[in-house]
Amino acid sequence: RLDAAERAREQVRQTTLLYPDLTIDDAYRIQDAWRDLRLGRGEQIVGHKIGLTSRAMQTAMKIDTPDSGFLTDTMMFDEGDEIEAAAYTDARIEVELAFVLGRDLGGPRVGIGDVIAATEYVVPALELIAARTHRIDPESGRARTVVDTIADNAANGGVITGGRPIAPDAVDLRWVGALLYRNGVLEETGVAAAVLNHPARGIAWLARRYATLGRHLEAGQIVLAGSFTRPINVSP
Repeated sequence: RLDAAERAREQVRQTTLLYPDLTIDDAYRIQDAWRDLRLGRGEQIVGHKIGLTSRAMQTAMKIDTPDSGFLTDTMMFDEGDEIEAAAYTDARIEVELAFVLGRDLGGPRVGIGDVIAATEYVVPALELIAARTHRIDPESGRARTVVDTIADNAANGGVITGGRPIAPDAVDLRWVGALLYRNGVLEETGVAAAVLNHPARGIAWLARRYATLGRHLEAGQIVLAGSFTRPINVSP
């Protein structure tokens, strides 16, 4: 359903309205199945995204951990690229830092220092988020849950990277600031410490979660660390 919704560019009803007993583990299995569908069409995994990294978002979604999704080559854009607005349902933009790994990262005890040591460089990034299921169900008015979001690949639509690559230990990454303009109007500001007090912390969480599944983050992959601005609506 989610794959068809994205390809048709039309939203569908929340997954938990059809399957109310789904758990977070079920949602990740749905996400994995969607990933396999995309890989079967020739897409390639290039990295991962981490979401729900702010205290406010976790409280709103009634959870105490981040969530994650996969990134494929078809989701990646460079600064200056043109992006077709109609290809994304309920599109929004967030500001994040993207970590590009220089070596594999995995294991049950990964911490911030391990992430910094494994990172080749960090670059500014915008995440284009999109919802294949309704954020608010038009019939019942029900808001979608974290299970819906995770099944929907953590609401990822695309990633735009740009700017100057920086060594992860060249600056205190907590103090990286962002000014987000839309059509010349300053809409949002933020500082990277809003991501779990350090933007590498979510990546450490993901590496530890993957370790329980027998997976790891791979050298060369890009990892979006989580947003430190409010998502803003975008349109043509």
